[in-house]
Amino acid sequence: MTYAHIIVGRDGPIATITLNRADAMNALTPEMLGEVDAALSDIAADPNINVLIMTGAGRAFCAGVDLKALQARGVDLSQGNVGDELNNAARGVIEKIESMPQATIAKVNGFTFTGGLELMLAFDIIIAAEEAKMGDTHAVLGFRPTWGLTQRLPRKVGSMRAKELSFTARTISGVEAAKIGLALEAVPLADLDARVAALAAAIARNSPGSIAAYKDLYAQANNAGQTKGLTYERDTAYDIADVGQRLGDFMAKLGGKG
Repeated sequence: MTYAHIIVGRDGPIATITLNRADAMNALTPEMLGEVDAALSDIAADPNINVLIMTGAGRAFCAGVDLKALQARGVDLSQGNVGDELNNAARGVIEKIESMPQATIAKVNGFTFTGGLELMLAFDIIIAAEEAKMGDTHAVLGFRPTWGLTQRLPRKVGSMRAKELSFTARTISGVEAAKIGLALEAVPLADLDARVAALAAAIARNSPGSIAAYKDLYAQANNAGQTKGLTYERDTAYDIADVGQRLGDFMAKLGGKG
């Protein structure tokens, strides 16, 4: 299949999806997410693939939602919500990453913010470049998370650290991400490809059936209460009065129309 926004590769039992909108720092659109969803479906159904790696082209893993594209579509962002089309596409991708039988690795090569962070949290293992920059920046714009961040982030770093990251919207490095448990490891960017390749190869040598069983069993152990929490996050609306001003200021900085 030919894709416009991603690159899909295969090396024996290891598949790789590269988000490929480098000029937009791999910001997410419904079209890109649709391609990712299709690629994930193909990979999940292939019994000869044991590991999936996802990374980003250029300087970013994924800088979040493409706000310019949303505004061009006329999406109402006044409630700090990016809209059903993007929400549904993103949730579908995230759920597929979590439920597919293959082991999944996020190779975080650079900038990873907001929606990109929510995407990253779905992976079984996260390996970050030391130079990577990441953060939950919803509050900068007056947005609220809608793809599961409030359920997944505390499970990685603990409730107080998750609140601190979300409330301050501060940027952390790959080094700090590894220190607080947001990533398994951080390595120099120059070593990232080799480290992830070695990890993927070590996993791929093992039984696909065992990997699939482990994923299901760990999900049962880790996700107690998550389903209810995801539903609450998805269905609860909030009146965030300053989102219009904050979004306008941000878009002006980007050179867009606020």
